Amino acid sequence: MAAVRLTNIRNIGIVAHIDAGKTTVTERILFYTGITHKIGEVHYGEAVMDWMEQEKERGITITSAVTTCMWNNNEIHIIDTPGHVDFTIEVERSLRVLDGVVVVFDAVAGVEPQSETVWRQADKYHVPKIAFINKMDRAGADFWGTIATMKTRFRSQPLAIQLPLFSKDGIFEGVIDLIQQKVITWDEASMGLIYTYEDIPDDRSEEVGQYREELIESLAEFDDHIAVKYLEGEIVETQDLLDALKSATLSLKAVPVMCGSALRNKGVQPIMDAVGLFLPSPEEVPPISGINPDTGEKEVRASRNKEPLAALAFKVMMDEGRKITYVRIYSGKMKVGEDVYNASIQKKERVARLLKMHANKRERLNEAGSGDIIGVVGLKETTTGDTLCDEAHPVLLEKIEFYEPVISRAIEAKTPDDQSRLSQALEKLSNEDPTLKTAYDEETAQTVISGMGELHLEIVIDRLVREFHTNVNVGKPRVVFRETIESEVTQEEVFDKKLGDKKHFGHVVLNLSPNTRGGGIEIVNELSPLMIPEDFYAVIEQSIRDSAASGGIAGYPVLDIIIRIVGGSYREGESSDLGYQIAASTAFRKGCAHASPLLLEPIMIVDIITPTEFMGEVIGSINVRKGEIMNISQKPPVSEIKAQVPLQQMFGYSTDLRSLTQGRATFSMHFSRYDKI
Repeated sequence: MAAVRLTNIRNIGIVAHIDAGKTTVTERILFYTGITHKIGEVHYGEAVMDWMEQEKERGITITSAVTTCMWNNNEIHIIDTPGHVDFTIEVERSLRVLDGVVVVFDAVAGVEPQSETVWRQADKYHVPKIAFINKMDRAGADFWGTIATMKTRFRSQPLAIQLPLFSKDGIFEGVIDLIQQKVITWDEASMGLIYTYEDIPDDRSEEVGQYREELIESLAEFDDHIAVKYLEGEIVETQDLLDALKSATLSLKAVPVMCGSALRNKGVQPIMDAVGLFLPSPEEVPPISGINPDTGEKEVRASRNKEPLAALAFKVMMDEGRKITYVRIYSGKMKVGEDVYNASIQKKERVARLLKMHANKRERLNEAGSGDIIGVVGLKETTTGDTLCDEAHPVLLEKIEFYEPVISRAIEAKTPDDQSRLSQALEKLSNEDPTLKTAYDEETAQTVISGMGELHLEIVIDRLVREFHTNVNVGKPRVVFRETIESEVTQEEVFDKKLGDKKHFGHVVLNLSPNTRGGGIEIVNELSPLMIPEDFYAVIEQSIRDSAASGGIAGYPVLDIIIRIVGGSYREGESSDLGYQIAASTAFRKGCAHASPLLLEPIMIVDIITPTEFMGEVIGSINVRKGEIMNISQKPPVSEIKAQVPLQQMFGYSTDLRSLTQGRATFSMHFSRYDKI
């Protein structure tokens, strides 16, 4: 029974650029699979998956929500992810645990910047994809134009398995299925619940035959069975096409492309069919591999309940004061009341409850098995990226990579009561969101929060006030800088002091030189045991790393520097850990001060989509902000401008862009690198 069930599980995500219609698609899926009895519309703040108050107000998805539904005997776990670049960590960590994704595109806007980002993230984790070109009912919808852009921007081959069907007046009516060779139309009175398959009209049959032939030709490149049939003039059966498409999709060579209009309730059920047909079950994805923490050897876990437990915690959420940890089980089982071993922190944790998630509602389970995505209550110390496993068979799965924050704001509590609530609230929010960093500044008595963008910090502050009832004063946004050096220097430092009854001695010589931009910190130990005994090497290196975390110019972390430990000396009975620690730290700080130190600021990649008539004004606004235009691509009636701009110059840009373009342009930005001011 378990094996059959595993074959019928699909772990998928819905990903896209902001406003392409991800949540609208998800809401239709919930309605058509019977999870909800009313369609929740994003623009009315009713979407089931957008359950946070901030999501309802702004009409955007902020946190990835998990739900489970049934379709054609398949149990489908769906994660609806945010489209806004400030919340890209939500997409990144969701893709880490998913087996397949549905990428939603706006038929008018085509391939937008964040669509490219999520596509690259999916490729990074080798996640197979289905594409759904949404908003086919809009004026300017361009099905083939979007596919052409996908071909130029992505490595996989997009294959149209549907054609849009328009009336003589140009109204979007339904789709033509190239595989089944049928027209699918939806009944508007039933809100798309009723849909019919009909024969293709005579006036379209030749065109449909031509596109089907092109689909077979494309698949023949990937599939020998299809190639033989095609070359020998045999009929390619429907099942042959389905098998070849699935194989090409799983190997990331091809992406089936479908179309529709989720808002008009057209085209959603075939997406669910395609999820079952073309995206993998947990059995069909490669077994997860990790490192045995005891032996350091690579270990593989097949997706079976009989294997030892291996699971990854990919998200932490606080709900009514309780901590819920979202977990993907790759192998083995998890049962209520049993202990699991957290290999990342080497501690046991007790599973108090297992929950099948539906956005912010849930259903209790007694056990969960391989392939499940569940919520776990009771894991007190487990955080995002931790591996849960069987203590007798430990394994460490690859951690989730997090982005470094680029923007900060100072906040301070209004009253002493607010101060005590503030530190607790920030601790909980930091547990939920690894890209949120907090620090307390003793001098100003302010707490500094750092994140991925202005919207990210805005939402955090809004949640502090509403969810945690903490009143705060908020300072202006500040850029998180880095420090580096431009010249080479050799710095010698001796620490020789009596502290209490004991004498402490340390003598270190460091050579500091600039590293290539993006090269990070490299420590090269050139000491010999004749100079300093090996027992002190770890202390010296750690002291240098600690000092680099808060540089000498303005206290920002130091980047792109090579530190060579080239000399020093040792005194019997006087040399100590403390002596070398202070000597190394002082040598590093003084060396940085003498090596032409400079500040680096975050440079952002900015993607702007604007109506073509405002292009001149938009380019001017980038130049004024010391930006550099990298690329302009024309997709009438809009143009896409890609530029790199210092983050400090981007504050308030959304207001300026709205006024320049009558509110018609949009932009997104993401971190590129640190560079000279």
